[in-house]
Amino acid sequence: MEGNSGYKDYVAGLTAGIAMVVTGHPFDTVKVKLQIHNTEAHGIQYKNGLHCAARILKTEGVKGLYRGATSSFIGMAFESSLVFGIYSQTKLLLQGGSDGGKPQPQAIVPSAAFGGAIISFILCPSELLKCRMQVQGADSVVLSSSRYGGPLECALKTVKYEGITGIFRGGFTTLLRESIGNAVFFSTYEYVRYHLHLQLKDASFESSQLTDVGVGIMSGGLGGIACWTAVLPLDVAKTIIQTTPEKNQTRNPFLILQSIYARSGLRGCYTGLGPTIVRAFPANAAAIVTWELSAKLLGIKRDLN
Repeated sequence: MEGNSGYKDYVAGLTAGIAMVVTGHPFDTVKVKLQIHNTEAHGIQYKNGLHCAARILKTEGVKGLYRGATSSFIGMAFESSLVFGIYSQTKLLLQGGSDGGKPQPQAIVPSAAFGGAIISFILCPSELLKCRMQVQGADSVVLSSSRYGGPLECALKTVKYEGITGIFRGGFTTLLRESIGNAVFFSTYEYVRYHLHLQLKDASFESSQLTDVGVGIMSGGLGGIACWTAVLPLDVAKTIIQTTPEKNQTRNPFLILQSIYARSGLRGCYTGLGPTIVRAFPANAAAIVTWELSAKLLGIKRDLN
């Protein structure tokens, strides 16, 4: 990338976040529903992700799949802008001002982890509101007096009953998930992107808009799958921490996962894997393609030579 790209990296990242929410939010709603209902001690509510999605569509319609999308749009737009911007700028700094050639893990991993750690402070409250909105659907056991009419009401009630720190419930788990997840995502993305372009070049394929989109889809999609495979147990713990009505519920993600593992095994720790993986490929592919196209339109250059 050009050394003076500055704000452009953040603008490109913002467009990537919007594309990710539009594509992936319905899958995320199903994932959250599964994580709440299928990890509770009293039994499983949904057979699988398809059963859960069908149930939501039957009882709430399409709007049920986009429940909590408002806070998600706001959170993801800022989060994506920051994470892509911080990652790009930090990587550029660690690589001495050049962005090209073979991926350098010593620059990619710390840049991605740093970006993930920073955005976790924004992502935590927005995801708390999103998750609380998502779990109060038709199948929820939440009391009507505790229901939220929208994300603003959810935020106000959370602060009223839990204090300002209640908005940041699950913050440590979010930080862990984002630091590890972004390091895995960007590492996979960079290596897949590099090797695909290398193979296309060796096969005498001319670089075009179509081939760039194809590489973006594959590198972004595989990066998303790798990321969520690595951090889904932390996400399960985060969802439980943020949505449980129990005031004495531990905030330690490892203790929660230990409890789930004792009850349901490894499968329990990976509750929601189906819709998460199904979502990860198109959502992250859309984000990367949008990011790269936006970067190109804004004049940010990335060379592989």
